[in-house]
Amino acid sequence: MMRVSRRSSGTRIKICGIRDVETAQFAVDAGADAIGLVFFPPSPRAVDVRLARQIVRALPHGTVSVALFVNPTVAQVREVLVEVSPSVLQFHGDESAAFCAQFGHPYWKAIRVSAATDLLELRERFRGADRLLLDADARSNHAATDAGAKLYGGTGELFDWKLIPSILANSIVLSGGLTADNVSKAIRTVRPWAVDVSSGVEEPRGMKSRALIQNFINAVTKEDSREQAV
Repeated sequence: MMRVSRRSSGTRIKICGIRDVETAQFAVDAGADAIGLVFFPPSPRAVDVRLARQIVRALPHGTVSVALFVNPTVAQVREVLVEVSPSVLQFHGDESAAFCAQFGHPYWKAIRVSAATDLLELRERFRGADRLLLDADARSNHAATDAGAKLYGGTGELFDWKLIPSILANSIVLSGGLTADNVSKAIRTVRPWAVDVSSGVEEPRGMKSRALIQNFINAVTKEDSREQAV
């Protein structure tokens, strides 16, 4: 399970798509609980093993590092496990439950949500996952980039949060189009275990903004404080 060093309660925060040590340290100092590292070359947020290792080694003790993959080979995942030692694996493509479980390491399974998605069935199928991460089944997930690859996340598109069964809500990681402007509403509507942001703290695309990271974390902590006061 994901360790939490900043809060014993409230909504956990993951900042995904970090590409340098300094931004990772800033995000954690600002209040992030987890840092996401993308091992998907078509993504503008992709990192290699060497850089990822530097980032993870520089994180304060207790910070969670999440290695994100999209339809990787077994060898690719094993290399990251050995060289980077992430806390959690995140599978964001079309991986099967058996593929995800074979590494014997905590993992999250990303689900692209639409009206046709049976989240209760998927929770059962991926019962070995520590968490389901719910993302948008965005139009750009089905369109090819210039390099001919689909985009599996970080599209900045929302999905209908009402599609999330209440029985699952407080155990999921909520992603998909979150920003400082809408994350408070997302928390009030869903009450997720954690929120995950990538493109919502970027300016321009692929480049993390410290101001936007701080604004996002402030919005989450403000909403948590409001809920606790009610």
